[in-house]
Amino acid sequence: MAAKLGSFRRSFAEKRERERLLHSKGSSYLGFPLLEEQEEEEGKCFSFRKLGEKLANGYNGLQEFVVKAFQMGKSDPRKVVFSAKMGLALVLVSLLIFLKEPFEYVARYSVWALLTVVVVFEFSIGATLSKGFNRALGTLSAGGLALGMAVLAMLAGDWEELVTIISIFVIGFIATYLKLYPTMKPYEYGFRVFLLTYCFIMVSGYKTREFVNTTVSRFVLIALGAGVSLIVNTCIYPIWAGEDLHNLVVKNFMNVADSLEGCVNGYVRCVEYKRVPSKILTFQASDDPLYSGYRSAVDSASQEDALVGFAVWEPPHGPYRMLAYPWKSYTKVSGALRHCAFMVMALHGCILSEIQAPAEKRQVFHAELQRVGKEGAKVLRELGNKIKRMEKLGSEEDILYEVDEAAEILQRKIDRKSYLLVNSQSWEIGTPQKEQGQTQHLLTSTRESTMPEFKSLSDLGQLPNFTSFDAGNSPATHFIPAGSVSSESIFNKQVSLPTPLTSIADEESSNEDESKTYESASALSLATFTSLLIEFVARLQNLVEAFKELSEKAHFKEPIGHYVREA
Repeated sequence: MAAKLGSFRRSFAEKRERERLLHSKGSSYLGFPLLEEQEEEEGKCFSFRKLGEKLANGYNGLQEFVVKAFQMGKSDPRKVVFSAKMGLALVLVSLLIFLKEPFEYVARYSVWALLTVVVVFEFSIGATLSKGFNRALGTLSAGGLALGMAVLAMLAGDWEELVTIISIFVIGFIATYLKLYPTMKPYEYGFRVFLLTYCFIMVSGYKTREFVNTTVSRFVLIALGAGVSLIVNTCIYPIWAGEDLHNLVVKNFMNVADSLEGCVNGYVRCVEYKRVPSKILTFQASDDPLYSGYRSAVDSASQEDALVGFAVWEPPHGPYRMLAYPWKSYTKVSGALRHCAFMVMALHGCILSEIQAPAEKRQVFHAELQRVGKEGAKVLRELGNKIKRMEKLGSEEDILYEVDEAAEILQRKIDRKSYLLVNSQSWEIGTPQKEQGQTQHLLTSTRESTMPEFKSLSDLGQLPNFTSFDAGNSPATHFIPAGSVSSESIFNKQVSLPTPLTSIADEESSNEDESKTYESASALSLATFTSLLIEFVARLQNLVEAFKELSEKAHFKEPIGHYVREA
């Protein structure tokens, strides 16, 4: 059956045909190579020209890699400093191999100190402390347990090998099972070190019978490597995980604000994507500023959790001088921001959607939409700057005043112009007189056939009697006493469905008129955008409450000056 002009099916089919013709020579809709093109490319014969092209592409790729590596170091010099600190720590620990008597035994096992530096030395001080503590705890506990089990195995005599094997299995099972417990996730590295140390001491000590020397040397060298790592990382250009978390939250506020303002401005200006990038369709990193802004806030949850886990290990420093600094409150603020970012993602989805509202209808709400977007972005930037300066909100400061007022003005405009958001010609209220006459005729002919069901005569009560139907009003209702109606007329009467209202003339006019379904949906998409924007304003209240909680727990300073509302 052919789709009607203007219907969903017809509109989507035409768009799919345009996309097929547009990308038939290149790739699929998502931007991936077509299977037929891959098979054809694989079937071509080898040539020196292709080999030269591959070598040239490899050289270009290497050159591009070097340029990006240089840009990475230029954009964040801390990465260059961290690499230099790692090299310095390795050099200091490697000096152990040159030791002579009486420290020749230490030089023989200096590899453990080198391994400790490689594993423990992390980008931030908090991560280094966490890894060092886990490694020290795992080594010390495994060493003590291994010494006890070694003594027990030697007392077993001929059963020493069996006791050793059984102990390795039992300890490996228990340690691995406990590592999977959710609350033990921060100590996962410690469990790995525990298993490695225990197995190493039991196996090597069985051959050399030097259980004590192996345990002590391993612990001393691990402590030496961890100490060198901590001293170098702390004393030379320290990098703090708490500071990174602080800056990340501030950055997310600014990114979401930019995305919100860009989405609203793009929508009212009718910015349209000729083709949605395949990376956006698959939620990958993209260069689109509107997309990358809110995506960075949505995807930062795992990074924030990792930074919080490292920040709690760091001693008081810089502006974070209080003990037990409330780092977890930062994740609450970021979670509330992420809740708002989901609305920005939905607003961007309206720009990317298949169904778009007409430009003339968007212009009706142009000023109101832009004001809400501007004030909402202003609130986000203000909160981000407050966190950056570690400053509280003023006691008389109502940061949501302007954005709430803008949302109310937008809602009142929607109430007055609601007929633009739906197909008012299809409203049931206020329909033409002929439809009302048909409805009245239907109610009159089925007056007795639309009686409600009753389980017994005692449940009858009073029955409604539809007598009239006024234009635009509900049908008038008169009640008939239950005693005046016989049980046979109620229970024996068959309830029939209403007859169709469509007449022959209506069928002819319906065939002549084009389908308005797609046009109605396009107008309704404007209502979707406005409702999402108002919902974003409503979610800002939770964000402000989370910020106030953080500012109280972290003892932010009182604001300097007063908040001035912009006109």
